[in-house]
Amino acid sequence: MPRRSTLLDRCGARCRVALVVVGMLALQACSVELYSNLNQRQANEIVATLMRHGIPAQREAGKDGKMTVSVQKGRFAEAMAILDESGLPKQEFQTLGEVFKRDGLVSSPVEERATMIYGLSQELSQTISDIDGVLSARVHLVLPENDPLKQQLVPSSASVFIRHRASVPMNELIPQVKMLVAKGIAGLTYDNVSVTLIPVAATAPELETSETGFTTFLGLWLHPDSVAAAMWLFYGMAAAILALAARLAYLQWYRRPDVYALDASAMPVKKT
Repeated sequence: MPRRSTLLDRCGARCRVALVVVGMLALQACSVELYSNLNQRQANEIVATLMRHGIPAQREAGKDGKMTVSVQKGRFAEAMAILDESGLPKQEFQTLGEVFKRDGLVSSPVEERATMIYGLSQELSQTISDIDGVLSARVHLVLPENDPLKQQLVPSSASVFIRHRASVPMNELIPQVKMLVAKGIAGLTYDNVSVTLIPVAATAPELETSETGFTTFLGLWLHPDSVAAAMWLFYGMAAAILALAARLAYLQWYRRPDVYALDASAMPVKKT
């Protein structure tokens, strides 16, 4: 009997491990990674944008503090299209302090100048990207190093590229953008700043909060696309619990002590 019970224990342990593995694989199959290595703000912007369009998304924090955003496998292409139209995740720009972070090496004057131009371009690009309606922005600076002995000097210039929502009238902000760039660069004039606007039309309309269509399942608010997966998970866990309870009941019955009832007439009678 001990040998048979040991075999049953091993089979039960393997069954439990198999159920856990199958459950984990089922959960992984339901979602696919959308973006990783994100900060908290980028992850929040992505999840909020997708939910406004009726696409459920999940955030998961890693050990290094970076966030990963996942969506359902069937809505991956739709989610990518919406994020591309929204300009998400937004690019992280470097500040002048980060650009000029010393690594213990001595830089040449040419490297110092190139680093300065790059840092100024990053600062201006980030400022313009913070304007409402702007999806992405780039600022390209041309700051020639003129020789004071030359009679004809090459003027400085700047080119600004802005990708924005079509619903936002960015044409009205062109003078402000040109003034911002001209005042931010020494020796740059207003007329030498050019601005290129690229409007992006939204193909997927945003949904109102009341139109998102969340439903309840076991007291939890879920998107309709997530109800089926939640039901499979719930009933699968319930079936696993019932199977485990049935096995425990069988083991308890199998290991019960054997009691034999002896016939009183067959027992020897002690003579007095």
